[in-house]
Amino acid sequence: MRAKWMAIVSVVILAVMCVGAVVSPAQNLNNKPVALPNTPKDLPLAVRGPSSEPLRVVIAGMVHGHVDGFLSGAVKRKDVEIVGIAEADRALFDMYAKKYGLDAKLYHSDLEETITAAKPQAVLAYTNTFDHRKVVEICAKHRLAVMMEKPLAVSAEDAHAMAKVATEAKIPVLVNYFTTWEPSRHAAYDVVYKGEIGEVRKVVSHDGHKGPKEIGVGPEFLGWLTDPKLNGGGALYDFGCYGADFMTWLMNGERPLTVTAVTLQIKPDVYPKVDDDATIVLTYPKAQAILQASWNWPFGRNDVEVYGKTGTVFVRGRDSIEVRTVGGTEAKTADRFTGGVLRVPPLPEGQDDPISYLRWVVLDGAKPEGPGTLEINVVVAEIMDAARESAKTGRTVKLGKE
Repeated sequence: MRAKWMAIVSVVILAVMCVGAVVSPAQNLNNKPVALPNTPKDLPLAVRGPSSEPLRVVIAGMVHGHVDGFLSGAVKRKDVEIVGIAEADRALFDMYAKKYGLDAKLYHSDLEETITAAKPQAVLAYTNTFDHRKVVEICAKHRLAVMMEKPLAVSAEDAHAMAKVATEAKIPVLVNYFTTWEPSRHAAYDVVYKGEIGEVRKVVSHDGHKGPKEIGVGPEFLGWLTDPKLNGGGALYDFGCYGADFMTWLMNGERPLTVTAVTLQIKPDVYPKVDDDATIVLTYPKAQAILQASWNWPFGRNDVEVYGKTGTVFVRGRDSIEVRTVGGTEAKTADRFTGGVLRVPPLPEGQDDPISYLRWVVLDGAKPEGPGTLEINVVVAEIMDAARESAKTGRTVKLGKE
């Protein structure tokens, strides 16, 4: 009996050895070790699982008022660690330090010095828009990812310069629009790309509020928002970029053929140096976009209307869209397209806020996609530059392909 069992064991061992010789992922046919493939970096976060370590970040500048919103969330989170803050105005740093309990040791007056001392993994830019180019150039030297508040640049020249150094340094550059994290925007985009409303014919966007002074932004923010050099313009740049970004995303990065813009100074006593109302018209071979940006809305607005050949999709706030269709499309999906407002699902975990997304890109190696990418925003910068020129000269500016 013992001999019989020994024979069986020997056969099993031999079989296992043979299978291992054939299918072992660590060896090739010559019995030489080969590298095991890594998990693909571009798999969705839900498939790969998030990195557990906190992302070490440096804040570059604090004059952009959105830094307040970032700090209010970041100080409560364990997945991000602020390791340094570069801001020339010490009093401004002290104000935020008191409000959010920031360690005084985080303070530096110079970005280069901050990076060297803190050794971050990414930089968050809350400077004026004019300084974005300098921030990206410094980060490129240190091979650091950058996320900045919208828009990318005050000019097409700066945008192309940033794209060049970022490409050479192989660093991700992301532009943060609060609308990027709205499920309704992504749902509207999906409706278009599933062909549910036919080919896009017209897009109308409305963005802005009563005005930065009227809503009470801080003096450090108001100071550069109303400076044509530091902001690029007034409402034209502050809010025109939202519609330009959405349309460029919707058009897969395609440049418009022409850009025509009209700006007004409805409140010259409040905003003597910059426009406070702007309308931009973009034309494409088969579509048109009308971007309405203003510091004169009676209340805050950030809504988009997309008109297709066979239907429409309107963004209704952060979590809802309204879809209407006609003809065959309506008959096939009548249960969904009733003309009512539809609640949309939340964005995937890890892609639903700027901190999580930056972690996904920096720590998990994800390839940036969507409205915040550098590629999309270089085109946005070209559109905004052309719009400013059109408003200044009263002429349509031809853009077209690069």
